[in-house]
Formats: sequence, C-alpha cells, structure tokens
Amino acid sequence: MAHIKLPEFEEMAPAIQDKARPILEKTGQLGEIFKLLAIDEKIYFATDGMIQKYLLDETTLSYDIKEAIALLISKENGCKMCVDVHKSIAKMLGLSEERIEQILEGIEAIDTDDKEKALLHFCIKASQKENYKIEKKEIDALKEMGWSDVQIIEAVAITGYFNYINTLSNVFGLGQ
Repeated sequence: MAHIKLPEFEEMAPAIQDKARPILEKTGQLGEIFKLLAIDEKIYFATDGMIQKYLLDETTLSYDIKEAIALLISKENGCKMCVDVHKSIAKMLGLSEERIEQILEGIEAIDTDDKEKALLHFCIKASQKENYKIEKKEIDALKEMGWSDVQIIEAVAITGYFNYINTLSNVFGLGQ
C-alpha cells in the first residue's frame, strides 16, 4: 500500500488518461508507479519522455544491456517493485530466465564478455552517492574497450533514470 493516495483513472488529467487508456485496455490495470506519476502532469510527462527515449526507443545500447542496467540498479537500490517489473519486461524483450537470474546474481555471474561487465560495473559505481569520485581514466578505460561516448552517456542516463524512479518507488512505498 502506497504511503500517499494514488489517483484512479477518473481523477487523472485528460492528457494522462489518454496515455492510460491503452494500458487499461491491454492489461486491465495501471501500475502504482503510473498512478504516482499521474499525480503531477509535469512529472508524468517528463518521466514518460525518459522512458520512451532511454528504454523503449532503439538506441546505441541493446535492450539486453538496458534491461541489465535496469535490473542491477533497481536491485542495488532495494527497489523490489522495479526489479519485478523489469524481470517481466526483460522476458518480453526476449531475455531468457537464465540470463535474468544471472543478472540478479550480480555482474560476475553474467555469462558475457569483459567489455559488457566493465560497463555494468561502471553503471553501479555511477549510481552510488560517491559517483563524483569517478575519474576520467575510468571513462577512458571503457572507451579503450570499445564503448563510444554516446553509449557511455546513454548507460549513465539510464542509471540516473533508475536512481530517480527507484527513489520515487521506495520513498512512497510502492509495491509493498
């Protein structure tokens, strides 16, 4: 039960209802995070834009890596609701149950190359309070492994998004 009252469909702004209607038709329900964001139209649409551009649109990072970041950061932040949601999304995107379980066991358990593991370790470090201690040489090391500036920025943006959405979910007690 959320720590604040979450709006029902009828209480949402018309523009948000337009976004909610297809979800309701497809699934029959709106998730708690959707309802929380719907409290404020500006926050809803800013967040929706991030979801579209970072996670749903095709970008320089594969959906596999984006979902690995989503799962790892959400687990790191103790956001059970986001972990559960992204396990389902990862399955819909074609990640195997084995791959999802490897990700949730931690980076070293993932059957992947050192290049991907390095990026994922970097994302974990970027998600932490002392991320200001990241040095240029750490970014240069990723670039030497073959990651482009765009891919590194994208990975950090996704990391930041999950810090943001995990914070909202955790603070307001969603999924409990």
